[in-house]
Amino acid sequence: MTTNATTVPAYAAPAAHAPLERTTVPRRAVGEHDVLIDIKYAGICHSDIHQARDGWGEGIFPMVPGHEIAGVVAEVGPGVTKHKVGDRVGVGCFVDSCRECEYCLQGLEQYCTQGMTGTYNALGKDGEPTYGGYSTHIVVDENYTLRIPEGIALDEAAPLLCAGITLYSPLAHWQTGPGKKVAIVGLGGLGHMGVKIAHALGAEVTVLSQSLKKQEDGLKLGADHYYATSDPETFTKLAGTFDLIISTVSAPLDFGAYLSLVKTDGALVNVGAPEEPVALNLFSLIGGRKTLAGSMIGGIAETQEMLDFCAAHGLGAEIEVIGADRINEAYERVIASDVRYRFVIDTSTI
Repeated sequence: MTTNATTVPAYAAPAAHAPLERTTVPRRAVGEHDVLIDIKYAGICHSDIHQARDGWGEGIFPMVPGHEIAGVVAEVGPGVTKHKVGDRVGVGCFVDSCRECEYCLQGLEQYCTQGMTGTYNALGKDGEPTYGGYSTHIVVDENYTLRIPEGIALDEAAPLLCAGITLYSPLAHWQTGPGKKVAIVGLGGLGHMGVKIAHALGAEVTVLSQSLKKQEDGLKLGADHYYATSDPETFTKLAGTFDLIISTVSAPLDFGAYLSLVKTDGALVNVGAPEEPVALNLFSLIGGRKTLAGSMIGGIAETQEMLDFCAAHGLGAEIEVIGADRINEAYERVIASDVRYRFVIDTSTI
């Protein structure tokens, strides 16, 4: 790799619903404030599958997914001050934003009024498609590159760049801590990090899952309680219990039923993104001054805060490391909920 634009090996979906295959993609030259990252690991997020299969709308193909990127700085531009060669770094769900709107100026780049630039399946300011972490190298502006503390292994750190911050942000925003009762809906790639982080913040943590098959895991991860939502008694027993419920599932929920579990002035926050619309009886909100809210990842400063918090508390993702030749198999296993709890690609195999 040099300061010149080049191509790098990658795995891409050539078209919607097509199996991913090995290819090459362009990477821009290292600019004044850019860092070239030698990618070591890339997590597989369910949103990669949604986008590679046009679940959220028409995508840009060929598509190289991957926004849970952990690696090492291989080169820096002459104006870079935040990172140096050899630093352990990460890249999350976006690689740029307008940098001028009220939200960017507040460090809430994920809510940029002009739209953040996704790490993949987006067009950069140069009009060229962005390609994600299922590749060997990536060039990113230093201001959108995170420092991965030494306290977290790189493979366990990769999923924190999406799954970790997706749960940390609402937990922090709704002031999770001692004395708060928090429920996490779904114990998957997102949910397992929610349990770990909420527990580390000092909350009383409950997992709400379809069945009890992962109960032992949930308790080991830090949950105090574990209930099956397939049991109607769960909704009767837990009515009005929680200060905060975070739903991590990507399938439509009966939000009215879950709102019945929220205390007055409590909140049900959705971080999952179902492909289908959901219905809601507004009396579920009115009766109790409850909030139904959404939350999307976090800004750069908050993501760094999350990484530092996880390092301080010894938190990493529960992972299964795979070679790149198993990506398509992994996609099917994610859909079948057959992973505990995040696939991570060893990019040396690309």
